[in-house]
Amino acid sequence: MSSQPPDDTKNPATEGFLDATLRPATWDEYVGQEPIKNNLHILISAAKERSAPPEHILFYGPPGLGKTTLAHLIARELGGTLRATSGPAIERVGDLAALLTNMGTGDILFIDEIHRLSRTIEEVLYPAMESGVLNIIIGKGPSARTIELPLPPFTLVAATTRVADLSAPLRSRFSGGTFRLEFYSEEDIAQIVERSAKILGVEVDKGGIMEIAKRSRSTPRVANYLLKRARDYAQLKRAPLSAALVSDSLGMLEVDALGLTPLDRTLLTVLIERFGGGPAGVNALAAALAEEPATVSEVHEPFLLQLGLIERTQRGRVATAAAYKHLGKTPPADLNERLL
Repeated sequence: MSSQPPDDTKNPATEGFLDATLRPATWDEYVGQEPIKNNLHILISAAKERSAPPEHILFYGPPGLGKTTLAHLIARELGGTLRATSGPAIERVGDLAALLTNMGTGDILFIDEIHRLSRTIEEVLYPAMESGVLNIIIGKGPSARTIELPLPPFTLVAATTRVADLSAPLRSRFSGGTFRLEFYSEEDIAQIVERSAKILGVEVDKGGIMEIAKRSRSTPRVANYLLKRARDYAQLKRAPLSAALVSDSLGMLEVDALGLTPLDRTLLTVLIERFGGGPAGVNALAAALAEEPATVSEVHEPFLLQLGLIERTQRGRVATAAAYKHLGKTPPADLNERLL
């Protein structure tokens, strides 16, 4: 019998953990976001020379760009334990107290979606971040007293998709830096897809890689999702992933050549046909699509803006000439005036 360990990435029983398997384990494997990586290198290296934990760090940007991965890499670089949680999971002061009092020296506390912390929890977090103490109130009324518990030196790494929802006092306490993750270039996404394909054992040519990269919405998480779905299609076809095969498989998912989903295209169609190309408010668009306004403004609109398919004006959203061209429609003569 072979003494080689099983290849877990090809085991259907571990399929649900593929996202963790595809996550970069070293800085060299982490593609893109070079300005952030350079700043983090200076911050971490200087802190290690002082034998002190780095100051608290905040990452923000659209989902799927690598905020959680950066937290894991920071913990790995520092040699500390990463204790991960999320804003909605910390419901009571006791939840936060349990996390903080179980931290060891140099550990990393990662809070995802930190904008969803309650204000009461934030007030307890402030002295922990600034002074390394946890203030616990014992009792009620006139007999209440505060106990100050010292905490070991630690670093809070937080991530959010809605930085504007963080209170100003909380934002100001991330003295290590506040970093915005940008959308990825097509070339960077192609590198990520190529690496992921090797991990998954997928045979894919350059054309197939670029076809996935073009449709990935400039987001690594989407790129890996499309690669896995194209892999399934290629597996059943018993063929390597070529550009044509990728195009066929993603066409079944109704992801077009620009990476637009059916709802993206419906949004553009409604904006052009029902609202004459705009301007139209986000609430009106959401009502016409039977979607929540937040879904339109936070999920679909950022990518359409990035592609230049819509523009925000003072009066609302307006479809651009590129949107008309993509849908095979003729733009109105006064389009330039509407974009003002």
